[in-house]
Amino acid sequence: MTPRPHRPHDRAQAVVALGGGHGLHGSLTALRMLVDDLTVDELTAVVTVADNGGSSGRLRGEFGVLPPGDLRMALAALCGDDEWGDTWARVLQHRFEGDGEMRGHVVGNLLIVGLWELLGDHVDALDWVGRLLGAKGRVLPMAMTPMDITAEVRGLADDPDELTVVRGQVEVATTDGVIVSIALDPPDPDVSSAVLTAIDEADWAVLGPGSWFTSVIPHLLVPQLRDALVATDARLIVVLNLAEQQGETGGFGPADHLAVLAEHAPALAVHTVLADRESVGDDADELRSVVRALGARLVIDDIAMGDGTPRHDPVLLAAAYARIMQSS
Repeated sequence: MTPRPHRPHDRAQAVVALGGGHGLHGSLTALRMLVDDLTVDELTAVVTVADNGGSSGRLRGEFGVLPPGDLRMALAALCGDDEWGDTWARVLQHRFEGDGEMRGHVVGNLLIVGLWELLGDHVDALDWVGRLLGAKGRVLPMAMTPMDITAEVRGLADDPDELTVVRGQVEVATTDGVIVSIALDPPDPDVSSAVLTAIDEADWAVLGPGSWFTSVIPHLLVPQLRDALVATDARLIVVLNLAEQQGETGGFGPADHLAVLAEHAPALAVHTVLADRESVGDDADELRSVVRALGARLVIDDIAMGDGTPRHDPVLLAAAYARIMQSS
């Protein structure tokens, strides 16, 4: 990949956001606002494809396709705030009730899988869904084949130091032990050329927030994707979670999240770490030390919902993103 000059900060920027689930949904909702105010002119989501539970897991098992759920959530986040976008976002996220075989399936999952069957191309089908929704950006899968997450977990055996291998995204996310490391199966999946091009041409890459071991770090374990993130001239923003996540990051503070990320991708250059002021609290000095060791800058801002839930406020997060992009 050839280094290229960034666009001036007063010009609209190209952004790639990586993650999955509710964390990526929140980040994309914020970044979509920057598309509207012309701070961002190109927005691409790169989404984890390791889900093995719920509607996604059922469709993955029956049809052998990528799990569509996280891709669907990313598309819904990119819908506009007008009547068209709001309606399609609600349709896409609608989950069937009742007592039959359709119970628990989500309309958007079925639409995506239907287009995959019809068109025979994962990326092309997702682009068609995006056009239907009027999405303010593009959604791409992290890899072109379904993946399984495996984790080495301490504390599940009689010997507290013995490591047990746990397999599956749901199983890893809900383990009672302490996750030591994770891996992907297959370890070297194909990555769409569209993903690699988007990363190469981006001015900014955003990693997190989200389930740290099952939505965020997996992007750094795909060799082609990790190499692209290391080689790109894009500046990387790591957005920290607001709280520990039971089952994945129990007992983790802000600095622990960064330390785990660095262990799994030591060659990754981080430009900015974004953390919430209240969530950091008394851990600010420790976090500053870890960020300094990474050669990055720390931005502490008010980005939480403030309603007692560990969710980022899209409006506040959008404002924080804009300040970072415009001040660099």
